[in-house]
Amino acid sequence: MLPLPHWLRRADPGATALILPQRRLSYREVRELTPRAGLCVPDGAPDGGAGDAALALLAAGLGGGTVFPLPPGMDDGQRRRLLALAETAASPRLALIVATSGSEGAPKGVRLPWRAVAAAARMSARALDLKPGDVWLACLPLFHVGGAMIPYRCWRAGATALVHEGFDAAAVLRDLRDQRVSHISLVPPMLAKLLDAGVAPPLTLRHALVGGAALAEPLLDRARAAGWPIRTSWGMTETCATATLDGRPLPGVRMRVAGAGTLDVASPARMAGYLGQGNAGEWLPTRDLGTIDADGCVRVTGRADDMLVSAGINIHPADVESRLAACPGIREAGVAGVADPVWGDIVAAVYEGEAGEATVEAWCRAHLPRAQRPRRFLRVAGLPRTASGKLDRRALSSLVAP
Repeated sequence: MLPLPHWLRRADPGATALILPQRRLSYREVRELTPRAGLCVPDGAPDGGAGDAALALLAAGLGGGTVFPLPPGMDDGQRRRLLALAETAASPRLALIVATSGSEGAPKGVRLPWRAVAAAARMSARALDLKPGDVWLACLPLFHVGGAMIPYRCWRAGATALVHEGFDAAAVLRDLRDQRVSHISLVPPMLAKLLDAGVAPPLTLRHALVGGAALAEPLLDRARAAGWPIRTSWGMTETCATATLDGRPLPGVRMRVAGAGTLDVASPARMAGYLGQGNAGEWLPTRDLGTIDADGCVRVTGRADDMLVSAGINIHPADVESRLAACPGIREAGVAGVADPVWGDIVAAVYEGEAGEATVEAWCRAHLPRAQRPRRFLRVAGLPRTASGKLDRRALSSLVAP
């Protein structure tokens, strides 16, 4: 039996299941949508893409189809390769396929079966007290697992998924005010833009889930001082998004530190595997460095792939970026390495903000340890990002390349 029809039947038929920019559907109306089987590939156009993706999640969930919301702008060759593999993989047991960002090479398609999606929806709903009458604002792209999981969570709980066509601070402000939003998911740059715009959280907002990238302490402190009910999250596409909340594994999730200092995760919400590959095992390796203390609290310190080595000293860009966030006149910074025959990597800082490069350099000399101190500085109008909003480190490296 498919989970989605069961979820929809037990909800109040008159309650709102889905709000799109131009359309609102009750639980009664979504139960009457035309079911779809096979591979469902919603339109990835910038205008209308999120609405098409949300409706595809419903139609495929009713008819045993598999949804593959491809991100816009994907290379044609990569798109054809993934679609061919997805056609073979589609089945009633497979709810969703999500493409990884490709930040570490060619993008992969992650196969997320219904047993994983249902487990993730259950765990998140319990951890975040999601219930009928709640409204979760989804301004993350639905081709990203952090966005795609929001409707599933809502429909399992009998709540409302409020889906935006991308992130717009003014639109978020309007709906926070008008739609009695109880939950919202953001990546750190979105949170920073809302704070810069002076957006205050409404009294109805109980959980502001922030993930997708490290949340710098100054930004976290600023948000909490402004009254935002921040919940920090960590997870992967391979775990149906959230695996830890405020550093604590969700119930049923286990974490361990591997020999190289990277984290492994075992979760009821784990993927079936990648397109064109075999099934995944119980423990999923990550490339995230981290620690687990005696109380089981997990601290993610960065990506192993991003590690720089300067004069024989390991330097993680995330550590330097977090420190740079405290520099007056910097809104956000990205750190990359410039290859050097003597030093190995020279640390370079690319940043958004009003501060001049000489001012930032002087601040770094006064506040950063010598090993972490950037030697090159570049101010830009906007840091390069992937389609999911993460910092694009390959593009960042090209900005500072000699």
